[in-house]
Amino acid sequence: MHVHRFERLWFAASLVLIVAFLGTIVYGAVGPGVAMVDDSGGTVEPSVIANGDYEAADNFREPGVYDTESGVDVYVVARQYLFQPGTTEPIRVPAGEPVTFHVTSPDVTHGFNLAGTNVNSMVIPGQVAEFTVTFEETDEHGIVCHEYCGSGHHTMEGKVVVVEQSQFEGGEN
Repeated sequence: MHVHRFERLWFAASLVLIVAFLGTIVYGAVGPGVAMVDDSGGTVEPSVIANGDYEAADNFREPGVYDTESGVDVYVVARQYLFQPGTTEPIRVPAGEPVTFHVTSPDVTHGFNLAGTNVNSMVIPGQVAEFTVTFEETDEHGIVCHEYCGSGHHTMEGKVVVVEQSQFEGGEN
């Protein structure tokens, strides 16, 4: 069987493209250190969060910023149509120190995306999304809800302000 020269050329080009596409997928999954948010944050009863009864939750504190021995813990409640804290008052965190976000929702599915960073998580009612990030430089990052959560979704935004270590006033331990 005779295969025309141009058919062999196109066949080789298509194989090279397939290998290149697979290579970009493998690099994207392994190379830059992208990790999926898992269920290590645990679960919490949405009605407990909706009622503000944070003492009844085993693994979720009152929303705010807490200075701990291992870094800074930030507890955020995403609800229609605000982040608490984040919307009415910015979340202030120190540069150069690990910051662990604990985010949950009492009502519907929301998104938690810090613009200009690779922090991006889905916030599901009853689950606590937990992820750690270290901000190397002082800056301001917008918090954006990227999951449609209702008629006021377009107004759901907040702010994280990264400050110098000397300007950081952490909350209670």
